Amino acid sequence: MSEINNSTPNEVMGKVALVTGAASGIGKAIALLLHARGAKVIAEDLNPAVQELARPGLVPLVADITEDGAAERAVALAVEQFGRLDILVNNAGIIINKLVVDMTRDDWERIQAVNATAAFLHSREAVKAMIPNKSGTIVNIASYASYFAFPTIAAYTASKGALAQLTRTLALEVIEHGIRVNAVGVGDVVTNILNDVVDDGPAFLAQHGEHAPIGRAAQPEEIAEVVAFIASDRASFMVGAVVMADGGMTVTAG
Repeated sequence: MSEINNSTPNEVMGKVALVTGAASGIGKAIALLLHARGAKVIAEDLNPAVQELARPGLVPLVADITEDGAAERAVALAVEQFGRLDILVNNAGIIINKLVVDMTRDDWERIQAVNATAAFLHSREAVKAMIPNKSGTIVNIASYASYFAFPTIAAYTASKGALAQLTRTLALEVIEHGIRVNAVGVGDVVTNILNDVVDDGPAFLAQHGEHAPIGRAAQPEEIAEVVAFIASDRASFMVGAVVMADGGMTVTAG
């Protein structure tokens, strides 16, 4: 799947979304699909390439999500540009490949800052903007690594486990305000997240995905479809769920 499928109803028509890590991969696919389905979108990323997404109703924001005040500025921009915030997708994520004994404190803290802390900060500010409207939804991009252990990526797996638990706990705190919080636990997806770890990240992920029961890795657009559903009112009864879109990896024996 390489093209956005816009044959379904405009499920997020009129809603305002903020997507982190939107310059490439899953985040880009999510930002484009939500926009195609009728949402106004703030697409946030440290990579200036996010500016290539600019079009009416889709505003790029070049920012380091780990910086103090970044979450406040991103949410404020959504409200300034479009009057409200209805959807937050915490997608940004990075990975390193080191044994724990070789990992520095800076390695560990950088992974947590991007994958978990920034999601917490953006969620906190998003909730503040959503409470007056008595509605809203947050979708966190977790991983099957939230549940499985993989040597050399301890910082990553720990951060995704934290994100899954943040999802569940925050969901209980804010549902009384009409705000739903859920997550998507992704498997191998053909993106560039491993480009700093292996020579050809997308090729590695495509090959590794062949170990899944489905026999292949996902394309970013397939994950975007799941996110669009969870972010829409069609998923109105989903609260605190971590929905696995991993090709069956978490139901295997290992």
